[in-house]
Amino acid sequence: MARLPRLTLPGMAHYVIQRGNNLQSIFEDVQDYETMKELMREMARRFQVDLHAYVLLPAQFHVLATPETEEGLPLFMQSLGRSYVRYFNNRHGRTGTLWEGRYRSTVLEAGAYLLPCMVVLETQPVAEGLAPRPQDYRWSSYGHNAGLQQDNLVRSHAQYWALANTPFAREAAYQRTVEHGVTGAVAEEVLQAASKGWALGSPDFVAQLQNQ
Repeated sequence: MARLPRLTLPGMAHYVIQRGNNLQSIFEDVQDYETMKELMREMARRFQVDLHAYVLLPAQFHVLATPETEEGLPLFMQSLGRSYVRYFNNRHGRTGTLWEGRYRSTVLEAGAYLLPCMVVLETQPVAEGLAPRPQDYRWSSYGHNAGLQQDNLVRSHAQYWALANTPFAREAAYQRTVEHGVTGAVAEEVLQAASKGWALGSPDFVAQLQNQ
């Protein structure tokens, strides 16, 4: 993997992480989580970003997204961050920054990493001891992708659609994918790539990005 300048490429999937400053809580209650989801919905529509998966954790959130334009993802994250901080500070009587800094992100090779990234993202609540199973955690896209509930925030990626020919079969296949899981090495690779800005893919994929 190679460290690249942070870039966003239209039509390509990106794994994005935004953390609270000093890993402080960024959600205090249900209203905070719901407000973040509503802001994500609004900003995704405004800046033409498809959200394939997301998880809202007490001190951070992760999204897997494909922007339609080069500016879409940065504008989405900037507007989302500013709007949520304004809401959060007003509601909880605080001032100052809420975020650790700029968001972290990686461009990924969808054919090889889209589904593993979804699994890593949607099993974070289990990894952090917040829920025994992904379906037991309310604030993620797992319920939608597994066919347990509808979430109009989510727009499925072509790699997800390729799991099967019918919605029921796709959802069942995705459930099996998550149950099978990924190795600890793959999970670490995904999270490190996003945190450090490494491109996530084959040597040929990385070389292509470097040329761009």
